[in-house]
Amino acid sequence: MTVTLGEVVAALDARYDPALAEDWDAVGLVCGDPAEPVRRVLFAVDPVTAVVDEVLETGAQLLVTHHPLFLTAVHGVPADDPRGRLVHRLVRAGAGLFVAHTNADRAPDHGVNDALAAVLGLTDTRPLQPAAADRRAGLGRVGRLPGAVTLAEFARLAAGALPDTVGGVRAAGDPGRPVRTVAVCGGSGGSLLPAAAAAGADVLLTSDLRHHPVTDVLEAGGPAVCDVAHFASEWPWLPVAADVLRGDLSGRVEVAVSRWRTDPWTAYAGAGR
Repeated sequence: MTVTLGEVVAALDARYDPALAEDWDAVGLVCGDPAEPVRRVLFAVDPVTAVVDEVLETGAQLLVTHHPLFLTAVHGVPADDPRGRLVHRLVRAGAGLFVAHTNADRAPDHGVNDALAAVLGLTDTRPLQPAAADRRAGLGRVGRLPGAVTLAEFARLAAGALPDTVGGVRAAGDPGRPVRTVAVCGGSGGSLLPAAAAAGADVLLTSDLRHHPVTDVLEAGGPAVCDVAHFASEWPWLPVAADVLRGDLSGRVEVAVSRWRTDPWTAYAGAGR
């Protein structure tokens, strides 16, 4: 039975409620005709040229990304603009683009943060910053490891569980510190450091951390910190979202996860260990 783009969008919205998105965010269908059929869906973190190439190569009719293509007001999408060019290429190929961003971060059960917590082996997880309307939804997650490890061991565990990037995993705090209760936030989660401390977390794993807030939390006796690549912290959601969509549509669409690692960093140089 043919599945339309409108049906796929409805299934995605049911899992990743647009009402959970931040006011500044831009989620939902960016381009595509809801009446057109969809046979194959590709999931990726970023809507970049290599990923759009993959959409065209594989014949997918829909690209679902975590990061938006547009976050500010757009008054035109000319083909000589880098982002406009991607829209033109998708439209010409009969492919749509759908974004699930901060709504996927906050979503319960199958969102970005549950996926991140799961690959790290956390159990008994709960939102670090619950959403008012749904206590199962919210930013970040906090849970427990099966057994205590040191901070250095936890950093190695994270490095093995997440996609490899040139930046690897950086840890701040005593490498021998025991870690059992772990807070996580996919993407830029430095604002959740106070929430992680209040939750009794031994460590917060997130991305894009800044020098001064990390120094301050360590000086105050707060949790240790692991800083990972933004892309790596959100990638675990892709296979989860793909499997969920396949199930929600009773296997009537083919789903795939992009082969591209779209972390922008390409080289590392350093003499330290």
